[in-house]
Amino acid sequence: MKAIRLHGRGGPEQLFFEDAPEPEARAGDVLVRVYATGITPAELTWDETYQHADGTPRIPSIPGHEVSGVVESVTGAAGDFHRGDEVYGLADFPRDGAAAEFVAVRAVNLATKPRSITHTQAASLPLSALTAWQALFEHVQLVPGQSVLIHGGAGGVGSLAVQLAHWRGLRVIATASSRDVAFVRSLGADDAIDYHAERFEEKARDVDMVLDTIGGDTRERSWRVLRKGGVLVSLVSPIPPGVADQHGARGLFFIVNGNRAQLDRISALVDEGKLKPIIAEVFPLARAREAFEYGAGSHSPGKIILEVNDSLSAAKLSTL
Repeated sequence: MKAIRLHGRGGPEQLFFEDAPEPEARAGDVLVRVYATGITPAELTWDETYQHADGTPRIPSIPGHEVSGVVESVTGAAGDFHRGDEVYGLADFPRDGAAAEFVAVRAVNLATKPRSITHTQAASLPLSALTAWQALFEHVQLVPGQSVLIHGGAGGVGSLAVQLAHWRGLRVIATASSRDVAFVRSLGADDAIDYHAERFEEKARDVDMVLDTIGGDTRERSWRVLRKGGVLVSLVSPIPPGVADQHGARGLFFIVNGNRAQLDRISALVDEGKLKPIIAEVFPLARAREAFEYGAGSHSPGKIILEVNDSLSAAKLSTL
């Protein structure tokens, strides 16, 4: 198969478009013919990108863990999927990803693709939507009427978190650049703060939760906006012991997990028109290096997508 592979740790310069062996499906896996995958530029810095679950090296490795495609085959105990089913989901991080023609994914991490959108759109959802869902409704369990401050409200996770929080009936405050303020409001934010022109801690007060996608000084200043007993959820790095206690709050860091039931809920919201994918840019698989470079330098709203099946077919036809 054709794939994007990393032959060593580093940046986009380590990405190569080349031939690779098809993945071996384990018990409980579904082999998916990939139509599109969402990428996260930061994944080139993750240890899991370069090693197996037991810590042993996995080089060369394939990035891109958000997948939308069609079931090619199933192994034992792989649930109720059948060849030809349209699915989407999140591949485990310590395994090869979906920047390839095929990927093996545990069946429990897959769900039926939303019917109303394309594979390209669906590939933008698994990591970002699951992260937002788990932060808001699993780890903090916010309920209608509560409030949340979402940093980076136009980003891959932030844009979906704003929509999900609005759907749940929360009071939504989000930070964004000046060019994205109106966009974030259109997603359902009750208040959008231009972080270049205003200090968010002077406008937000006594919120129940902060969703931090930025880290650094932004995270440190965020403690001031929480109510007593409020929760700061960081997606960037663990919070040092004792810091949250100093502010009379709770703090947590987590890494997203695949979850079929949650993906099913997300699919339903998409098909009901209550959640829409936000895509920053689309590249063919062969231009993955360019896509990662774009992601490292751009702050466009939404997710970067690699189209796999259609782009490879077009590339093959162009050579005939």
